[in-house]
Amino acid sequence: MKETSLEIRNATPDDIPFLVNLLEQLFSIEEDFLFDADLQARGLALMLDGCGKHRTILAACDRGRVIGMVSVQTRISTARGKICGIMEDLVVDLEHRGKGVGKNLINAAYSWSREHGIEHLWLLADKDNRPALQFYTDRKWDSTNLICMTKTIGNE
Repeated sequence: MKETSLEIRNATPDDIPFLVNLLEQLFSIEEDFLFDADLQARGLALMLDGCGKHRTILAACDRGRVIGMVSVQTRISTARGKICGIMEDLVVDLEHRGKGVGKNLINAAYSWSREHGIEHLWLLADKDNRPALQFYTDRKWDSTNLICMTKTIGNE
């Protein structure tokens, strides 16, 4: 793939089937998530609904075909005293890994964040996904002492 054939753009609802396929690849290596195409499509639709001020999904396209994605959502941090962001779902199609697509996606996420007043990002990464952890370390992301915990709120 030539550098000039790569385009990073805002995802659209028409991209959802392709983004679902990317999430299937991502969730296949993440122990905490089970792939469910309907749930993932619903989540993607929720992400794409709205004005785009507080969240985005960026799609990497090669000759019009979606081959990668990343999402960013804003959140208010009391620790930092400002609006920050959380970056999720950075994934590149298996065929296109190692060609700079992930680097371009993360740089686009940084640009979107700066344009929306975000100076600090967090992300969650699977602790066993060594290639992803190395990718983030190479880009000067710092580890923290925080852990992620999860709870489904239901009838208790």
